[in-house]
Amino acid sequence: MKRSLLSETTFLGALCLERKRAERSRRLFVLMLVDLHQLTDKAQDILDRTVSALCTVIRETDVAGWYKDGSVLGVIFSELGPTDRQSALSALRAKVTGALKSNLKAHELGRVHISFHCFPEDRDEHNGTGFVANAKLYPDLAQRDEATRVERVVKRGIDVLGSAIGLIVLSPIFLMIAAAIKLTSSGPVLFRQERIGQYGAPFTFLKFRSMYRANDSQIHMDYIKRFISGEVESGKAETNGRVVYKITSDPRVTRVGRFLRKTSLDEFPQLLNVLKGDMSLVGPRPPIPYELESYDIWHRRRLLEVKPGLTGLWQVKGRSRLRFDDMVRLDLQYARSWSLWLDLKILLKTPRAVLLGDGAF
Repeated sequence: MKRSLLSETTFLGALCLERKRAERSRRLFVLMLVDLHQLTDKAQDILDRTVSALCTVIRETDVAGWYKDGSVLGVIFSELGPTDRQSALSALRAKVTGALKSNLKAHELGRVHISFHCFPEDRDEHNGTGFVANAKLYPDLAQRDEATRVERVVKRGIDVLGSAIGLIVLSPIFLMIAAAIKLTSSGPVLFRQERIGQYGAPFTFLKFRSMYRANDSQIHMDYIKRFISGEVESGKAETNGRVVYKITSDPRVTRVGRFLRKTSLDEFPQLLNVLKGDMSLVGPRPPIPYELESYDIWHRRRLLEVKPGLTGLWQVKGRSRLRFDDMVRLDLQYARSWSLWLDLKILLKTPRAVLLGDGAF
């Protein structure tokens, strides 16, 4: 029985929905892509036989359609159960290859390229950054970026102009901060740390050093693991009675460092990250690689939707007074409703949040 194929728009919508479903269920699904670009002669006949073969391995609950109209077929194998991904991929590859061999000649099969893409993506063991997003699983993000290409070019222009002006205007303050750091503790002025940017790409993150040169990062690693998992019930109460979810008495922080953190002056060197293009003026905060080890699947979306930034909704709507899940929801809210006007509003609200130091430690 020949199965009808969904149109590209409908299929990509189904893929996006399946991704959201898997974020909550934590159940593996596999996207199979059948690239037919190399077919030239008798293309329709080969396509019909390819679809006929695939129908023998597709369940009623799986979704088949055009990933790219007329050139790339897609099949979503959903709810694959508790099996590990390598076993699932091996079984699927064997079934699909066997079915195609029965319907296509050897030279025809050689012109049909098949690839499998698992969601959620596996950890990236090669560079230790946690994971790298597989672009094939997020065609909706590419479509969104294309639809707002002009606005995003303007956003990048604002980032370059704003960071360049900021570096020039604030240079006297930078020099004073550098002197204060050097005079009060040994070590470099700038603190460099690997952070994770959009789509899981690592970059070197810059801050003014606020800690002693020799310190144990295990303190923060243990805390952040408990914070992300929701095991930190409350933090230190501020004078206004609100609580903060952050290490408030960190023995690693210097005297000058406590002032820099309270006033957010330690963040200013990230203007260089913005100028380079690793970050934007507005966006989610970039995580440290070890933070990703505790991320739930849906938390990862904050790394995909937009480029990380110096400031964002989190900074102007609660800062460290918010639980981790609430911070992620704000990041996703920003991504869904992003506009140049929203960026401007956040930038205008940021100085007040910095001056008040609300939730900063």
